[in-house]
Amino acid sequence: MLSKEKKLLKNAGVVAPMVAGLLLATQAWAGSQEKSYVTDTGSGVVKDSYGECWTTSGVKVPREECGDMTAEPEAEPMVDGDDDGDGVPNSRDKCPNTPRGAKVDSNGCEIIESITINLDVDEFDFDKATLKPEMKTALEEVAARVKASTGEEHLDIVGHTDSIGTEAYNQGLSERRARAVADFLVGEGLDAAMMTTNGMGETSPIASNATREGRARNRRVEINTR
Repeated sequence: MLSKEKKLLKNAGVVAPMVAGLLLATQAWAGSQEKSYVTDTGSGVVKDSYGECWTTSGVKVPREECGDMTAEPEAEPMVDGDDDGDGVPNSRDKCPNTPRGAKVDSNGCEIIESITINLDVDEFDFDKATLKPEMKTALEEVAARVKASTGEEHLDIVGHTDSIGTEAYNQGLSERRARAVADFLVGEGLDAAMMTTNGMGETSPIASNATREGRARNRRVEINTR
């Protein structure tokens, strides 16, 4: 068996080179910009017996051999303005010079404003949804405006009645009136696929049904664009 003195000398012979290597590594690290990894004289990262890199406090410079992933620089967000102020970003705006305040479609192209057409007394005959000449003239103008528009309108056509008659009857009458308007517009060259029809009966008056004049205003067709 080895004496205590010999064991100490043997261990010292093993430890001394390790200490010398550590001193060299520490000296190399001290002059390195890589402040959190200890490197040797060949700029290699010093690892322990478990294969883990030696680190200290400081700013870490990523090293692949230590398992660090080099982050890709973040792309700067693309700035997408709205030069004509129509609510549609420049990248999607197919009509970039739309006048400010104009109503536009999803592509930024101008469409016609929503229209409310008030009917005169007896414009529709009782229990009828037949369009009279004055109504046809107004709808011809609507069709012409849609055709001249740069956008792609969708027309929501809504019929209304006054309160004379039962609610069920007026609901059906309002639907027939809306359908009559849509059919006329199709005859003027508009696509039926761009229209929907609906009836509100007597439920949405805009004037009093207690007077002749008020009832006349309530017998109307609204064409809402979107």
